[in-house]
Amino acid sequence: MTKVYDMGEVQVHALRGVDLQLFSGEMVVLLGPSGSGKSTLLNILGGLDRASAGSVMYRDVDITAANDKELTRYRRAHVGFVFQFYNLIPSLTAIENVAAVTEIADQPMKPAEALDLVGLGDRMYHFPSQLSGGQQQRVAIARAIAKRPSVLLCDEPTGALDSETGVIVLEAIDRVNRELGATTAVITHNADIARMADRVVHMSNGHVSSIDINAERRNPRELHW
Repeated sequence: MTKVYDMGEVQVHALRGVDLQLFSGEMVVLLGPSGSGKSTLLNILGGLDRASAGSVMYRDVDITAANDKELTRYRRAHVGFVFQFYNLIPSLTAIENVAAVTEIADQPMKPAEALDLVGLGDRMYHFPSQLSGGQQQRVAIARAIAKRPSVLLCDEPTGALDSETGVIVLEAIDRVNRELGATTAVITHNADIARMADRVVHMSNGHVSSIDINAERRNPRELHW
């Protein structure tokens, strides 16, 4: 697929012919410098953006042919998003932030169950302002997984966190991937995080430059950066 942004007189080629397959239940890390196309790729996979050319298939359905209503349905039913900044609603408690998503999902887990899965069962009635950055990010993960997505897309989920807190967040993502079986893609520019993946997709200048397969997945506790 390709993605070109038309900026008036200038065209920006964000993706230059990416051919990539994600397998059911795997953990993939997308690794590369800023501007390599990682976020653009993730947004297209998640139905937040559209490819300029090419196709994106989800279980034999071409989502590039979907209209806006169908894309919304795809995101709502199948995709969980975690971003660098938590985007929690400050006036809602942790459990209320998660419940805001479960109310529109088809077969959601209970909000308390999702918070338990990320290790926050004892903080569910706290407001975001009463939580640390890492705890807020774990609430965001709970919110993303509460609708039981088949695809979990994480864009620099530890980018705003120190390494110790980041490890806790990565443990939550790792656990969700293993226990829920969601196909998980994590964007990072941090090469060490790649060791927790099944596969590492290296991106450069809008291309997939190489793909590595890890012999074994490392526990996030074994990562240092």
